[in-house]
Amino acid sequence: MSLPGLAELRTLPRRLVLTLPTTGQSVRTARETAEQALVEWRIGPRHPVVDPALLILTELVANSVRHAADLSPTLTVILGAGPDSFAFGVHDRHPDRPGLGTLRTGTLRPAADPAPGSGLATVMELTLGLGGTASVLPDEAGSGKTVWITLPL
Repeated sequence: MSLPGLAELRTLPRRLVLTLPTTGQSVRTARETAEQALVEWRIGPRHPVVDPALLILTELVANSVRHAADLSPTLTVILGAGPDSFAFGVHDRHPDRPGLGTLRTGTLRPAADPAPGSGLATVMELTLGLGGTASVLPDEAGSGKTVWITLPL
C-alpha cells in the first residue's frame, strides 16, 4: 500500500518513515525520533519551527493512539526536510477523517466550534501561525488517512 504523503516526501532530500504500534509509548518514540532526525538534518533545537512542529507531531500521534487504535494496530510517522521546509505526517488505518469538509477539499479544519486548546485547534493554530499548511490525505483503499503538515523553515 502506498501511503499518502510519500509522493511529497520523495521530493525532499532528507526523509524518514517510522512504523509504530498504536500505543501510548509511540507518542514519545515519535517525538524523540523526530528530534533526533532534525538534529541530524542540521535543523537545531533553537530553530523557531522545531518546538511547535514537535508539539504538532505529538498531538497527531496522540490522536491516532486515542481514536484509531481499535481499527489500526500500527501508525506510520513520515518525516522529511528540504532546504526551506519541514514536512511530516501521521498515517493510520481508521477511515474517519478529522475536521469538516476534509473529504471534499483535503484541507484540515477543526470541527465546528472546537474547544480552545483542543488537539485539532492547537494543531491548526500552530500550523497556520508558522505559515504552514495542513491536509488530510486518504489512502488508496479509502480505509485510512494521513494528516500531513508542511512548515516553512
